[in-house]
Amino acid sequence: MARIQIRETDLYAPIKLFLEGQGYSVKGEIGKVDVVACRGDEPPVLVELKTSFSLSLIHQAIDRLAVSETVYIAVPHKSGKLFTRSLKRNMLLCRRLGIGLITIRLKDGSVYVHLDPGPYRPRTSPAKTERLLREFAKRVGDPTRGGATRHGLITAYRQDALRCLHHLNENGPTKAALVAAGTGVQTARRIMADDHYGWFERVSTGIYATTPKGRDAMRDYQSELQRLVA
Repeated sequence: MARIQIRETDLYAPIKLFLEGQGYSVKGEIGKVDVVACRGDEPPVLVELKTSFSLSLIHQAIDRLAVSETVYIAVPHKSGKLFTRSLKRNMLLCRRLGIGLITIRLKDGSVYVHLDPGPYRPRTSPAKTERLLREFAKRVGDPTRGGATRHGLITAYRQDALRCLHHLNENGPTKAALVAAGTGVQTARRIMADDHYGWFERVSTGIYATTPKGRDAMRDYQSELQRLVA
């Protein structure tokens, strides 16, 4: 069965009906604006329509803020985790820009106002700031260039795991307490028990050894190990 192509004009009637229900006079395509709604002496409400979220839509909405402080973007409402995730991310972006966000369910014309326009005052998270600075202080050197992908990132946690791996490689199966004492990594037992990288295996109670993957890591992170254990 052929997929129905959604057009921006399909969004106009539900938006017009919704705004008229709130006492607005509504007209389409006034200047460069898709939808303009006026009510008494209030600032006009502007709505930009698109068939999906896009950077172009956000740019248009930002441009419209020069005309009115009450600007919305509107896209079709869809089901599924992908759309829900996209909706959440775009709500966060719109909130920071002072732009409203509307979705429209085309099968019945339902209009959902997820976010109204308004000034945004960012709130800092002391816990996140502390976590960032703790990672900065604990990481040895500057092993990862800014802009690198998350995969294989040299974090302070990975550096501690590498210290444990090196100790086991040098000494063979070892009690976790001795690994902690020999490396200075107080969390050695937890790191080896959690084994996020697949480098460690418990061979008996409290005693850990390296896995084949761990031995491969010794080669892959050779330059980093030289710096850590020098």
